[in-house]
Amino acid sequence: MTIFGTIRAPRELIFGAGQREALGKVAAKLGRRALVVTDERLAGDADFRRMVAQLEAAGLSVRVDGSTLPDVPVETAIASAAAARDFAPDLVIGVGGGSCLDMAKCVAVLLSYGGTPQDYYGEFMVPGPVIPLIAVPTTAGTGSEVTPVAVLSDSERQLKVGISSPYIIPTVSICDPDLTLTCPPSLTAIAGADALTHAIEAFTAIRRDPVPGLSQERVFVGKNATSDHFALTAIGHLWEGLETACTDGSNAEARAKVMLGATMAGLAFGVAGTAAAHAIQYPVGALTHTAHGAGVACLMPYVMAWNAPRIEPELDRIAAMTGHERGAAVIPAISALFGRIGIPRTLRDLGLPEERIDWVAEQSGGIARLIQNNPRPLPPEDMRRLVGAAFHGELTVLEAY
Repeated sequence: MTIFGTIRAPRELIFGAGQREALGKVAAKLGRRALVVTDERLAGDADFRRMVAQLEAAGLSVRVDGSTLPDVPVETAIASAAAARDFAPDLVIGVGGGSCLDMAKCVAVLLSYGGTPQDYYGEFMVPGPVIPLIAVPTTAGTGSEVTPVAVLSDSERQLKVGISSPYIIPTVSICDPDLTLTCPPSLTAIAGADALTHAIEAFTAIRRDPVPGLSQERVFVGKNATSDHFALTAIGHLWEGLETACTDGSNAEARAKVMLGATMAGLAFGVAGTAAAHAIQYPVGALTHTAHGAGVACLMPYVMAWNAPRIEPELDRIAAMTGHERGAAVIPAISALFGRIGIPRTLRDLGLPEERIDWVAEQSGGIARLIQNNPRPLPPEDMRRLVGAAFHGELTVLEAY
């Protein structure tokens, strides 16, 4: 097999406890007028205020935008960019969870090129570099601090949509696990399960023929040598740290493992892409209004069971990374871990009405970018079978197909 790999990452990634104290020095090298994008809750947080003070002490003019809402409604990004124009920022800093970082990315695009987010939906639609971006995550899950993706919610489409471009990868990311120490158990579980799902889907994604130019034609090229390295490393860290971080939030070592795992998972799926679990979650989330991480993690064991005939070597490698003797033990182990940290076991538990199974299957099958990345095909009848199994909790049923 030809060894092929692609890495897309921030110009600088700084990881470690207390590293948020470097923000002022980092920012001073990138701009003089910083728009800091966060949400209403974090805007009043003591740690956040200290970061703003750092920026001001480093000589930057600072404006704080605390308007980020969950899932980044498209209209909020438009309003945020419009409100910032009179300030004329030359640097955007996102501080917070994945929505805050995605909002910062989208605002940077709009400040750089104008228009609306709809102009940039899809892959490679951002025409060039955006103004410098710094990402400071305060949760450990989405990996947005290192990915070429900004996810928004579009009320007209009634689904989440994405802007995918290497140009929106943050210039610098500062990942300080101490910022997650106060994250409540439920959010820790949902975010961490999201990260583990990112890593598994990246590691088990389809492997495409590495024709020259593949990485210039697709943002998400499928699994490859370098994404596999990041994905397996992420799985190991998350397996070791996630449950402890949920049960003992003050455990700094567990928090660091989870945040490093989430960041490594971002580096993996930001190139390899995700697959069927994410495709199905988009319509499920639109109907149930449940957290993205809870949805993809609920679905992951079922998707793994469907894909199992095509991913046996990957399951064996995950088994070795997680301390299991055989690949066959991996899917039950992942399902059990998610159960212990409170992830819903079925789509019924997520609140999906049974009469909407067919609609979810139809919508999921239409998300070609993700379905094409799945290692085992999912024609309509098999997608219906998979969604039905995830609704009824029939994990073993999928093994018969």
